[in-house]
Amino acid sequence: MIRTQPKYWLTIIFSFVLGIAAFVPHNLSAAIYSYTDENGVLYFSNAPTSSRYRYSGPESSTHASIYYPGYYPGTRMDSYDDIIHEASLQHGMQFELIKAMIHAESNFNPNAISRSGAIGLMQIMPKNLNAFGISDPFDPRDNVMGGTRYLKQLMKKYNSDLSLSLAAYNAGPGAVDKYQDIPPFPETKDYVEKVLTYYSFYRNQHQ
Repeated sequence: MIRTQPKYWLTIIFSFVLGIAAFVPHNLSAAIYSYTDENGVLYFSNAPTSSRYRYSGPESSTHASIYYPGYYPGTRMDSYDDIIHEASLQHGMQFELIKAMIHAESNFNPNAISRSGAIGLMQIMPKNLNAFGISDPFDPRDNVMGGTRYLKQLMKKYNSDLSLSLAAYNAGPGAVDKYQDIPPFPETKDYVEKVLTYYSFYRNQHQ
């Protein structure tokens, strides 16, 4: 069974682009607004009709909000390292892996919302908030703890197979179970490869 592995040349390119990304303007996209009503229901809109809506960040076209290297304006690469370390210790997952997922999922933007409605640093779907123990998906700690908890569950389900676990995080366990491999979806294959590439990059940083 073939597994997607980070390509050496991608790691080199990523390292180079990371150094110049701060000077490259980000793509413009529609703004997304949200609010939570008295019953705890979360609403999203790109054209808010009520003063209760608050700005939540730019709209993105895929589940993983931002794939390119670089950082959300006002956020440093190490802004959430303390939270990531805490999640790593609490759930027994590698710090570099969690950070790589956050980079691929939201580009370190705690207000990121995808078109499918995935929220925050680790892009949690609203329907999963209760299951992951998340009370505020826009709160960095809540989001990272919930996302890491879910990754731990997937790693257990797929016998520590990282590629399958990442694919399930992106496309859902049902899709992985159906194909018994990384689903043949371009977005999912791209996502797995990018997380593994970022993971390799962060691991090399700490050697």
